[in-house]
Amino acid sequence: MSEQVNIIDVETIFDWIEQDKAVIVDVREQNEWVAHHIAGATLVPLSSFDPAKIPAIPEGKKLVLHCRSGVRCGTATQNLLAAGYKGEINRMSGGINAWIAAGYPVE
Repeated sequence: MSEQVNIIDVETIFDWIEQDKAVIVDVREQNEWVAHHIAGATLVPLSSFDPAKIPAIPEGKKLVLHCRSGVRCGTATQNLLAAGYKGEINRMSGGINAWIAAGYPVE
């Protein structure tokens, strides 16, 4: 895996969100998003994934990709790297399943 890609546990990501240090991008599909999602996340479904739809990452914030279990965000990461994305990419370990299992809030 590239040095610019990290797999991060949900506890750390929750802390980043609490500290307003994360930009969360959900690569699940619309129907999954409607069922539940992390507040403030941006939906960029993998089925129509376009690296140009990734929001700008302000200085001091971290890009976090997540999906249901951690597989699709890996594919999205490869798509970003192939498109020449130069910033750090953080993948949420275990996806939203791990997030919910840890008791963190969803909408």
